[in-house]
Amino acid sequence: MRTKSNVRVGISIGDMNGIGPEIILKSLEDPRVLELFTPVIFANSKIMSFFGNKFNIKLQFNGITDASEAIEGKINVVNVWKENVKISFGEENKTIGGYAIQSLKAATQALIKEDIDTLVTAPIHKNSIQSDEFNFPGHTDYLAQELKGDSLMFMVSDIIKVGLLTDHVPVKDVSSKITEELIEKKVNAIHDSLKKDFNIREPKIAVLGINPHSGDGGVIGKEDDEVLKPTIKKFIEEGKFVFGPYAADSFFGSKNNANFDAVIAAYHDQGLIPFKTLSFGNGVNFTAGLNRIRTSPDHGTAFDIAGKGIAEGSSFTQAIFMSISIFKNRLEYLELNKNPLEKQTQKSF
Repeated sequence: MRTKSNVRVGISIGDMNGIGPEIILKSLEDPRVLELFTPVIFANSKIMSFFGNKFNIKLQFNGITDASEAIEGKINVVNVWKENVKISFGEENKTIGGYAIQSLKAATQALIKEDIDTLVTAPIHKNSIQSDEFNFPGHTDYLAQELKGDSLMFMVSDIIKVGLLTDHVPVKDVSSKITEELIEKKVNAIHDSLKKDFNIREPKIAVLGINPHSGDGGVIGKEDDEVLKPTIKKFIEEGKFVFGPYAADSFFGSKNNANFDAVIAAYHDQGLIPFKTLSFGNGVNFTAGLNRIRTSPDHGTAFDIAGKGIAEGSSFTQAIFMSISIFKNRLEYLELNKNPLEKQTQKSF
């Protein structure tokens, strides 16, 4: 593992018919970024030069065959494939989806081998990536299989952090998926992440209700009373600052979220609608709970504006620097929590 001053940031190319390549280039356009980290893009040098010409962003790429060959001060491109690729901006295409998965798989292996320190993923199109070899709804589920730990979709920005009990699950199945075991796993993952990844010593976490008005005492569903409340009580008994369930309809409007370090929503839209309303363009999707660091922007492929040169790259840039910050925080956390007896033993020899 490298030091704080030399972080290798791996970047998967995403769906090349979308805005991924454009926002990657825009995030690397300022040459000063190479003083802050070493980018390693998983794609192909020729295709990156094509995108550079297309968007009039003139960058020099260092083509390599393996991430371990990356050189500081250069934009490194691991040549995951050799053949030419036909780009049709704005179109859904299985072949292009296949290249996105080749990039993701190569980047993930480099992450596992610690040839890169963090992974930032450009957006993929969920239909285009499906195949016999890849049958996952998105990045998070694939990384949960490949990496160690319990993955959690954690949407983070400077003003709000939102985790989800369930993510890409149909609304009709949400309540049946939420169990005491799931709540414990997700809350513990967020609690640990806030301490290790964000340097928050005593995290305060709010849990939103599953049903409208948190069930209104069982009138609008019993899950809040029978599942959420008893589990939250256990956390309090353990000494953790976990509170709720709060009625989701008024929680953000009343700015109650400002009283907590993180909020846990029951399902995708309950958490992501307020998050994106408050932080769109500056938010980051962080996969917490894993032994490696992965972030991504808070938006999708945006086929409607792909190839037009108008994509806003701020969220991708935020994802890069958030991954670096988390990497450094984890190093610091590990250093601070080392067994002092081990240090003393080492010094005595």
